[in-house]
Amino acid sequence: MGRAWLMAAILALPLTATMVTAQSASPWFPVPADAIYLTGDSWSAGDVTYRLYGVQACLRDTSFTNGHGLKRDCGEASLAMLVALVRDLRPQCYDAAESPQLRTVFVFCLASPSKGAAAGSRIDLGTALISTGFAFAALKPDGQPVHAPYFVAQLVAQRSKAGLWAFADLPDPNAIILRALRQASPAPASGMPGANPATP
Repeated sequence: MGRAWLMAAILALPLTATMVTAQSASPWFPVPADAIYLTGDSWSAGDVTYRLYGVQACLRDTSFTNGHGLKRDCGEASLAMLVALVRDLRPQCYDAAESPQLRTVFVFCLASPSKGAAAGSRIDLGTALISTGFAFAALKPDGQPVHAPYFVAQLVAQRSKAGLWAFADLPDPNAIILRALRQASPAPASGMPGANPATP
């Protein structure tokens, strides 16, 4: 099944995943110090965009009301957490899939801290973002998670009201994206085979 459903869900464009099978000395690479952070799940380096596979950040220009009653940009909150975690954890990433036509590489990133409370453990950057409540498990256009372990981390964060889940008016990006996809796709004509008006 396509590893590129994440971009399809975000952009509603057909996308073909190409598995990266390069046999280099080490497939791992750091997020470069001069990376330009685009969203809470992506950055660019050179002319390539890197996205965390299976992760969906809050969308820019959507807002939540913080504990002081102030409106804050949800996308900026996700972005700030990504920058902080990359700075603190210094993860190494590897290519999971790519979309050459969009110049986008989907990555998993792992960190192995050598000091502090997490010393000796392996931390997945996507799990860290989602479990702290500052990102979400990306969904395919059919509403199924792109990467099931991330969906489990999201459920735990949601139940414990971690991070952005603490705010009642949190603008769930997956709900916004799925709604936009449904509105963009033509509705099947009634009476046609496969038409299911009850589908959400």
